[in-house]
Amino acid sequence: MTLVLRTTDRPAEPAPVLPVLPAGTDPLLQLEYETQPPSGPGATRCLSHPRELALRGIPVMCTACRARRDWLLINHGRHVWVCCRCSNQWLEGEISRADFDALIVIPDGTTYPSVEQGLAALGFDGAFAGTYLD
Repeated sequence: MTLVLRTTDRPAEPAPVLPVLPAGTDPLLQLEYETQPPSGPGATRCLSHPRELALRGIPVMCTACRARRDWLLINHGRHVWVCCRCSNQWLEGEISRADFDALIVIPDGTTYPSVEQGLAALGFDGAFAGTYLD
């Protein structure tokens, strides 16, 4: 999976290639391997944040649609992006990876084949622009 966010001016690093288990491997070990959540430097994690988000006491507001809540936080490496329902997204330097980890309540989640498919499945591709989902 390659992360392609519109706020970067340099190409993203390609995701590391996962090792392939031999065909004669135990099926239970193969299933365990396939169901492990992605991790490592190439992993991208997303977190829904339905409430308002305030950085240093200043509420975050989308510059495109003026939304003040219902965000998707995307973590890749040490960077965190904020994505709005109108599909506007930006790199947020005020949110560290430690802050992102502190917001995670349920460590398990759904794994999507690509960032674009995850954005579409979660409704952050612009389809719900101007709507708050409670």
